[in-house]
Amino acid sequence: MHHGPGRGEVSQDELRVNDRIRISPIRLIDGDGEQLGIIATDEARSMAAEQGLDLVEVAPNSRPPVCKIMDYGKFKYEQARKAREAKKKQHIIHVKEIKMRPKIEDHDFGFKLRHARRFLDDGDKVKFTLRFRGREMTHPELGVRVLERVKGELEELGNVESDIRKEGRTMTMLIGPKDSQKG
Repeated sequence: MHHGPGRGEVSQDELRVNDRIRISPIRLIDGDGEQLGIIATDEARSMAAEQGLDLVEVAPNSRPPVCKIMDYGKFKYEQARKAREAKKKQHIIHVKEIKMRPKIEDHDFGFKLRHARRFLDDGDKVKFTLRFRGREMTHPELGVRVLERVKGELEELGNVESDIRKEGRTMTMLIGPKDSQKG
């Protein structure tokens, strides 16, 4: 059983702070990034405390370790925000398929449209697939009408990436989220 980093190593999220810094002396950097040289850890701690700040070990593997005087709460908040931003940027785009019928009922249409909106909002693409059964094949315009209606309903949220295409008994159309162009 392995619970996170062992005693020796420090993961990025668990930097040693204040009383948890056991080693002395340390190399100290003040809040403005100025090098203050090598000083006793206790002294560095009281300097930080006087400024209402924390002593944070930023490079535990250096000899002596490097510590910085900073507002640790704010630092952690910034780190978390950066991590969230990075995660947002690396959203993987999925293609969600929504199946419809040429003679779809209004309430069913509304239901499927709500799904499509949610997918587009989440940054995913939506592929609409219409299947024709039996005699419906003789009225492809019914399918076109349904997909044109979809297009109209979703134009504020998405862009048509591949327009209405008929392949055998199916008709498809792909809509992608609008803001995927914005970096």
